[in-house]
Amino acid sequence: MSGVRVLALTRYSRLGASSRLRLHQYLPYLTKYGIEVETVPLLNDDYIRDLYSGKGKRKVAIFRAYLHRIGYLFRAKHFDLVWIEKELFPFFPAWGEALLNALSVPYVVDYDDAIFHNYDLHPNKLVRFCLGTKIDQVMKGAAAVIVGNDYLGDRARQAGAKRVEYIPTVIDLDRYKVIPKPSREPFIIGWIGSPATAGYIQLVQPALSEICKNGQAQVVLVGSGSIELGGVPLKILPWTEENEVAEILNFDVGIMPLPDEPWERGKCGYKLIQYMACGKPVIASPVGTNETIVEHGVNGFLANNMTDWITALRELHNNVPLREAMGRAGRLKVEKNYCVQVTAPRLAEIFLSVSGRI
Repeated sequence: MSGVRVLALTRYSRLGASSRLRLHQYLPYLTKYGIEVETVPLLNDDYIRDLYSGKGKRKVAIFRAYLHRIGYLFRAKHFDLVWIEKELFPFFPAWGEALLNALSVPYVVDYDDAIFHNYDLHPNKLVRFCLGTKIDQVMKGAAAVIVGNDYLGDRARQAGAKRVEYIPTVIDLDRYKVIPKPSREPFIIGWIGSPATAGYIQLVQPALSEICKNGQAQVVLVGSGSIELGGVPLKILPWTEENEVAEILNFDVGIMPLPDEPWERGKCGYKLIQYMACGKPVIASPVGTNETIVEHGVNGFLANNMTDWITALRELHNNVPLREAMGRAGRLKVEKNYCVQVTAPRLAEIFLSVSGRI
C-alpha cells in the first residue's frame, strides 16, 4: 500500500505557537505511519515578528500570502487530503474550502482557539452578517474536525460536522525532562506565553503583589514582552523554542489566569501542560479546559477569585513537599494524556481513515 500524501496549509511556520504545536511537531511521527506531509504556511516569520513587536499587520504581505495560497489550492488534487489550520483565508468567505469540496479533495481542519468568535462576536455588524457562520461552514464541509477541547467540539457538532475528533494541544516528552530545582530563595511564580496573552497576568496582580511583598517571591515572565505590574518584582525573559523548557524548570509554580469569556473558553491550556510536564504544580482560573487539566488539590489549584489565588500561592510557597507531590501528579497526567507520543497515533489514524487507507 502506498503512503498518504497530505498538504498541510498552516497559518504560520514553527515560530507560530499554534502551527508548531498542532501541526509541525507531528511531522516526524506521521512519517512512521507512511504519511508524507508537505507544509505550506500562509504567513511568514517576519509577519509574526512584526505582530509581536507591535508593528501591526502588513496588508501587502497578507495580499501576497493569499495569492500564494490560491496557487496551492489548485495543486490539492495531487494530494490524498488537505490538513487546514483553522481556515484557509482569514476574514474572507469559505470559498477556498468550498473549492476543495468541488474538487473532491477531502480536508481535515484543526482548531485550538475559538476563532469563530472572531466573526460571530465581531463589533462590526457587516463582519457578523457576512462571516458570522463562516467557521460553521468550514466545519460542516470537512471530512473531519479536530478540536483541542470540548468547547470547540460542541461548536463543531452544532455546525453539523461529519466527524469530530478530540486531540489536546500537547508536548513532546523527549523535550521535557524533570530536573529537580535547587532549593533556594526566592520562590518563583512563573508564566510563559506571548505578548498577545500577557494582559491576562494583570488579572492576578493583587495576589502576586501580596505574595511577593517583603522579598518572599519573584514573578518570572517568559515571552510576555514589556509589561508593568505595580508592586510586583518582575523578571522578563525572551521566549525561544530552545530555552522554554529550561526557563520553566526554574519555576516553583506555573500560573494561568483567564477571564471567563467566550474566547478564553476556547483555549487549550497548553501552558499548564508545559508546567506539568516539567514537574511543576499549577494554579489556574477555572475557565474552559483548565477545569479538565487541573485536578484541584492533586496537581494544582483552581482559583475562582483573588482570595483563592493568594491562598493557593501561599500554600505552595510554604509547603515544599506539596509542590513536589503536585508536580509528580502533573507529570504523570501529561505522560498519560497530554504528549505527542499518545496523540500522534490517533492523528495518524484520522488521516489514514479519511484517505480511505483503513
